[in-house]
Amino acid sequence: MKTYEELDGLELDTIREIGSIGTGNAATALSSMLESEVRISVPEVRIMGYNEAIDWIGGPEVITAGVLVQLSGEINGIMLSVQQMDFVNLVLERMAGRRVAGYEELTELDRSALAEVGNIMISTFINALSGLADITTRLTVPAFAVDMQGAILTVPMAEFGGQSDYIMTIGADFLCDGQKVPCRLLLSPDIRSLNFLLKKLGVLDG
Repeated sequence: MKTYEELDGLELDTIREIGSIGTGNAATALSSMLESEVRISVPEVRIMGYNEAIDWIGGPEVITAGVLVQLSGEINGIMLSVQQMDFVNLVLERMAGRRVAGYEELTELDRSALAEVGNIMISTFINALSGLADITTRLTVPAFAVDMQGAILTVPMAEFGGQSDYIMTIGADFLCDGQKVPCRLLLSPDIRSLNFLLKKLGVLDG
């Protein structure tokens, strides 16, 4: 079985295409939730080491919010939506008519709304992936946390770090009413699931 770092050009291109289609669907879902047009820039999909991924989303000690969902069924793994402050305020402005200066100002209602937004984005992404590969995937109830980014990423590291030191990162910008907001998603299927997925998509023999 191939690990992330062993993927060739065609396999990486396929993963990038999955990221592009998935984030496009996530933007459409976000548009519906916010009742405002949300467009998305061309996503950058990369395979990164965990430490590189933490630096990519701002550094280990930066406080952020994250929505984490576990995948099971034909694909096992974890998907994380990183909700930085610009994203949080984009959601709160349109759903609650207000902004916050920091994560400590989030109410329980705010947290619930952000968890639901993250869950719908992840679910829409995974549904697009499942449709492309003709697979069945179940998702857990989303977990919402505010913590240092390094701490939030220790969950996928603890789950799959023994199999690979790499993770798939998907970065793009949401564009809404002239505002540019970073979108950061991290997807970590386990190694068996990665190989199964690529076989189902017809780019890996065996």
